[in-house]
Amino acid sequence: MRRLTEKKRDAWWTVLLVDPVATPLVRWTAKWTRVTPNQITWGALFLGLVAAACFARGDWKWLLIGAGLYHLSFILDCMDGKLARLTGKGSEFGGWLDYVFDRVRVLICAVALMGGQYSRTGEVAYVWLALVVVFLDALRYLDALQIFKVRHSMRKKIRARAKASRRAARALMTAEELERDQELEQRAREREQERDNDGDEEQGIAFMEDLLRENPTADLDDAPGRDGDGPDTGADSGEEARPREKKVIDLHVEFKSRFPWYGRFRTFLLRHRIRTHLVSGIEFQMAVFIVGPVLGAIMPVTVAAGALLMVFELAIIYKLLLSTRDFERTLASYPVPEVPETASEITSEIMSEATAPAAPGAASGTAPGIPAQPGGPDGESLPSRDGTAVGGR
Repeated sequence: MRRLTEKKRDAWWTVLLVDPVATPLVRWTAKWTRVTPNQITWGALFLGLVAAACFARGDWKWLLIGAGLYHLSFILDCMDGKLARLTGKGSEFGGWLDYVFDRVRVLICAVALMGGQYSRTGEVAYVWLALVVVFLDALRYLDALQIFKVRHSMRKKIRARAKASRRAARALMTAEELERDQELEQRAREREQERDNDGDEEQGIAFMEDLLRENPTADLDDAPGRDGDGPDTGADSGEEARPREKKVIDLHVEFKSRFPWYGRFRTFLLRHRIRTHLVSGIEFQMAVFIVGPVLGAIMPVTVAAGALLMVFELAIIYKLLLSTRDFERTLASYPVPEVPETASEITSEIMSEATAPAAPGAASGTAPGIPAQPGGPDGESLPSRDGTAVGGR
């Protein structure tokens, strides 16, 4: 049940203060009701709007009620995804609806909360604070989306370079090596279909980020193939073909070398399902709309939460910068070998002979008018040349 409904990594506020309530409610909802995930999403928005109405009143009693309603709204917001995963009733439209309603709820609650305080105190700073809250919330999610795109692009280019390097290496193999390599590739395809790993198995690679999802200490262990200097060609000099050893690619090597304590810290948090991004959009919202109103200190709490959010965002951007350097080094470790020039010249010469008519009485021994047959010694075809590099900067 927990494996289906709870994420392997989540915000600490969700893990500690939401999941203990949301998970049993999801189990009960799935068993005894016909409520759909989209209906829960609408319910979360409705509670958020009611919380905004309470915030707009301005005085502390209504702020407490608004904070409680906002937390209930967030619990429902977490329940829709859990119910979708448990019942299999999730949809692309439901994901879009959840994302848009989250942004709408933050926008309306920020305007209501700060507007209520402005009406009560007359301080213009609350108007600017409303703009800051909306801006930081949008910045956080836009930044997360762009970072995801960059990381996905880097992985895609590494796969393409590994595939090109492997294809070029196969062009230099003997017939026996090629046959053995094809057998290994067939086994890799079968494992790929079983694991649905986006083709990493076929290229003989694995990404550390994927391994960490299954084992939080994967990068602290001595993983096979992790220290390889170059791509695995798949050719084995042994008597029997065996599964290809994967090369583990870690795009956070430089970051970990600069901050050696990070691995232990991350492992400790992940064992409790808490992600290392301790102040994300979720914690920022909870500070602004729950902690600040409950403590009666909306402005200082919001300013402090915004500053911490920016610190963690800058840390993520710095980590991405170092990751791009690891990405460049990884691409450089996959040179695409070329077929020797002599073989290329022989191939061109044979192909030209194949397309030109043979001269009468030529010494080649062929009958007049019959073109010479292409191929190498004993009728074997010569290797083709494919040295094109894939996936530049």
